[in-house]
Amino acid sequence: MKRYLLLCCILVVVATTLLADPSATVVRLDRTHQVIVDFGASDCWLGDYVGRYFSSTMKERAAKMLFARSFDRGGNPEGIGLSNWRVNLGAGSATQGSDSNIDDPTRRTECYLNDDGVTYNWSHSAGQQYFMQKALDYGVENILFFSNSAPIYYTANGKANKVNMLPWGANLRDDAYDDFAEYMATVTKHFVDLGYPISYISPVNEPQYEWTSGQEGSPWYNTEVTQLVKELDEALTRHGLSTKILIPEAGKWNYLTESNAIINNYGYDQINQFFNPSQTSTYVGNLAHVANAVAGHSYWTFRTNTELVNRRTAVATAAAQMGVQVYQTEWSMLDEPPTASAGFPSGGYEEATYMDIALYMGKVIYCDMVYANASSWSYWTAFAQEQWGQKNRFYLLRVLANGDSGPESYGDLTNGGTILDNRNLWVLGNYSRFIRPGYTRVELSGADNLNALMGSAYVSPDGNEVVVVYVNMANSPSTVTLTAEADDGRVISTIKKYTTSESLALHFDRNLPETYVSGQEVEIPARSVVTLLLGLTKDQQHLQGDVNGDGLVDIDDVNAIINAILGITEWHSDYDLTGDGIVDVDDVNAIINIILRIQ
Repeated sequence: MKRYLLLCCILVVVATTLLADPSATVVRLDRTHQVIVDFGASDCWLGDYVGRYFSSTMKERAAKMLFARSFDRGGNPEGIGLSNWRVNLGAGSATQGSDSNIDDPTRRTECYLNDDGVTYNWSHSAGQQYFMQKALDYGVENILFFSNSAPIYYTANGKANKVNMLPWGANLRDDAYDDFAEYMATVTKHFVDLGYPISYISPVNEPQYEWTSGQEGSPWYNTEVTQLVKELDEALTRHGLSTKILIPEAGKWNYLTESNAIINNYGYDQINQFFNPSQTSTYVGNLAHVANAVAGHSYWTFRTNTELVNRRTAVATAAAQMGVQVYQTEWSMLDEPPTASAGFPSGGYEEATYMDIALYMGKVIYCDMVYANASSWSYWTAFAQEQWGQKNRFYLLRVLANGDSGPESYGDLTNGGTILDNRNLWVLGNYSRFIRPGYTRVELSGADNLNALMGSAYVSPDGNEVVVVYVNMANSPSTVTLTAEADDGRVISTIKKYTTSESLALHFDRNLPETYVSGQEVEIPARSVVTLLLGLTKDQQHLQGDVNGDGLVDIDDVNAIINAILGITEWHSDYDLTGDGIVDVDDVNAIINIILRIQ
């Protein structure tokens, strides 16, 4: 009789599965992944220009959109609430003008050293300091200092990049490693003492590239990075700082995991090289100030779905083996356009709309969070002038020089200008505004189609809220239903919806009732990014037999138990209705008796 009943129930499962809504998604609160550290953006290259030369109104407008967590009267976010602000510690090329080997003046930077290379001038980089202050005022949790090049007073060629310098290796004098480290520690100490949360300092950037012109930069062998990091660790200790060192800001994900036959392996296999104790010449994982994290950039690995999954999965696997977190510290739409098979317009950048580019960014963030297990995600860059038909590939906020009518701008920014928002800003805000430091990514099933609907979920530290971010690449809307699954009986009780699309900028849906009803359908519009804020409460009237936590005892719970018996899904204590320590046909019988009794 038991076998007969089980067979009947299995037939019911098959039938109901065929009729199931393919967009039904389950938030599995007890299946946890990485803890989120922050979301950020960089002040390069125009932060100093905007902060120095633009009107107070425009500067405040920019700061509010980047950092604010407030809402307008309609419930719409007024900013994207960044929790990380990446600040460029310049190398001083601005003092060299056209002799700097950097043609674009906006790519030249000041540093805090005077021309003597010894004393400091804390009024330098005034525009950057404006936005640092605004980040502090708005409560940004983490400020990250990063260096593209050592100050020109310490470099081997007296320049901030490696023009005409061969062979490979760092553009830093052999006797200046300690000087460079002391400089970074001194600057950090100065701003920490002023109250700034300088949580991280990144001493090298994209060490795999030559950096012979165009901007400040330097290549680095892995052994040279190790030497600098050891000096910086000592300098931070001398200054009594808790700031962590973040390395190596690899130019793309491959460099973190792949070996290469190039002599001395200068920029490859960096997770293993820096965090495996057996790598005695490069290991730094035991240093007090080295962050328990590896930093890389999402450039050059996003054109196909295969790259998006495989490159990031390899990084997550290697990082897990070494016990370190993954930080994605720079991405914008460099490289050739994504392929049509990955959901980008077949005509590439020429055909792509601003929303196409922003939407694809939402997809990249999803892949970095889900496949790379990134704990931190930052965009490059916060500000840029739109030029050369690039549309919004390289900015969150579009900068127009005074006299330019737009969208492209080639004017002199020292005469001031205008700041305009963009869908890139608000798509990033679908993540950054609501997923706060300390949230934990949890499993979300039922939304993982990279060319259609994909979603990720994050639970608050107190366990009372889940943030679900959906990216819908499809040209048609999708309808989802949500269920929370937790051992402690937590269920979804409230819901809020925020949408970014061609016509909406992180728009709050005031027509959606805040009280959540089990089985409620929620529309995810075509070509949109949607954030759902789900309030959780523990069901004080948790029904025996309600194993899926939807507030009902019905055939769905029978299906869940049978799937657990067959090994299709995992089970938890609520499934064991008989209390005998196993889940079997007796529990199926028990739940059917509950259903018959209830009905």
